[in-house]
Amino acid sequence: MSGFLELKKVKRTGLWPAVFGGGILAALVPIINTAVRKEVFLQMEGSALAILMNENWQMMAMLNLLFVAASACLLYHTEYGDNAIQRMNTLPQRESKMFFDKFFLLSAFCLIMFTIEGAGLAFSAVHCFPGDGKILRDAAINMGYAFVLILPGVLFMLLISAACKNMWISLGIGVICVFTATMLPGDNFALSLFPFALPFHIIPGAKVLAEKYMIALGGEMVLGILAAITFFKVRRLFA
Repeated sequence: MSGFLELKKVKRTGLWPAVFGGGILAALVPIINTAVRKEVFLQMEGSALAILMNENWQMMAMLNLLFVAASACLLYHTEYGDNAIQRMNTLPQRESKMFFDKFFLLSAFCLIMFTIEGAGLAFSAVHCFPGDGKILRDAAINMGYAFVLILPGVLFMLLISAACKNMWISLGIGVICVFTATMLPGDNFALSLFPFALPFHIIPGAKVLAEKYMIALGGEMVLGILAAITFFKVRRLFA
């Protein structure tokens, strides 16, 4: 029931147009790129999706993360703006429950965006590499991997937004984290595990490396969940 309540709150934020607008904007990146540089792409070696992801995903991932940062701030701005957080602390209801409802909602928004972006990549691949019969499968695999990698960023961005009453502070922190992630060296495995840096990675060629990323991602999610539960318990004590 509370999940449907969070969905109703979204109507006041304007996030629905942002979800589809952000997905379409990111999907246009490979479409425009292939339209302008088709001959260059045809000279590259590798599968269609591998070439397109290598050439376009950095910009697409940045757009996705900026959407996550702005959306997380808006989701909590409605709570602080109407003093809903203060009223909730007077009720026998866990604030962490609302937090995880928002997490699942924002994750669903990301899934919608990745579906649109996958369609854009598949369209670009068909247009540029019409003979590749594995385009749809590769697009689905790449988007599924990208969706999993963005989940820690969604979790920690929501936690930042929950901790800051001023939306501009949390948005500023989120933007700084996103641009910091773009400057981290991609060949350093430890630095690449920064939650806001993970979405910039595509499927590694080595299966062992992909498994390491999945194990590290699972650990980050556990730490993020424990941090959120602890934060809300401590805040409720001093509310």
